[in-house]
Amino acid sequence: MRPASPDTLDHRVAEASAPASVGNVGIGFDILGHTFEGAQDIARVRLIREPTVRIAAIDGCVQSLPMQAERNTAGMALLALRRALGLAHGFELSLHKGIALGSGMGGSAASCVAALVAANALLDAPLDVHALYPFALDGEAVASGGRHGDNVGPMLLGGLALTTADRLLSIPVPAHWHCAVVHPHLAVETRAARAALAGDYPLSAFVAQSANLSLVLAGCFRGDASLVRAGLADVLVEPRRQVLIPGFARVKQAALDHGALGASISGGGPSVFGWFESRDGAASAVADMTQAFADAGLDADSFVSPVAGPAARARVLDTAA
Repeated sequence: MRPASPDTLDHRVAEASAPASVGNVGIGFDILGHTFEGAQDIARVRLIREPTVRIAAIDGCVQSLPMQAERNTAGMALLALRRALGLAHGFELSLHKGIALGSGMGGSAASCVAALVAANALLDAPLDVHALYPFALDGEAVASGGRHGDNVGPMLLGGLALTTADRLLSIPVPAHWHCAVVHPHLAVETRAARAALAGDYPLSAFVAQSANLSLVLAGCFRGDASLVRAGLADVLVEPRRQVLIPGFARVKQAALDHGALGASISGGGPSVFGWFESRDGAASAVADMTQAFADAGLDADSFVSPVAGPAARARVLDTAA
């Protein structure tokens, strides 16, 4: 991370981390997502006298990102925050990328949420996380071309979240439910993943998907795994995107063979997730899911986490940090 610029305002530095996420959760395209432990982006934000947003540095697993604020998810989110609040000061941003782009783990969303949460911690009157949501959507739109909150929403709230155009709702999940997420070393660009969904869909498929989403949400509120098991099956998106992921069918089957409540594509892919009733169940599935990707010629990283994963968190630093 770069040292402070000459125009930095003294004692006004914050650092925040934002966790990875499972977008869509199979049955909630663009409106449902949850965070998980094990991968994160980190943003360090300084207040500066210049009324602008400046990106000072980007490092980590991704470094070839735009340095112009309006072309960067994190930069755009901070620009939107400044404009909405009419701030006289600006922000200098440094990003450490711990989540690969095109991974299906919310890499672009994590950058913008980490930056927002860090900047918010420096405000004289910090905003509630729900008030940050529109700015996070502004940032996410730079990468995906649309204002969908299934990644940024859970990162702001933590755990499982239902996200609409103007609402952000936390969904309760039993603490013992865990997920397994396996990320093959392959990139699927978000816009390409969305292009794979072009075309017509039968009305019956929308009805089935609506029923499945309803069962999963009811199961989460009731803590009833049998309802989730009955509903966690994507009949709309997965059939069209699975061709982008070598070995997908075997990876999914490995999760189901270990008792998963359901398994599908995380976000736009290529990561694959499964939900389980216990940590032991998720941990037992990870090795076989990873091996299924290996059989398809792909190395992979794996994660086991509560479905009710962490939220983005900030800490204020002093100028010596």
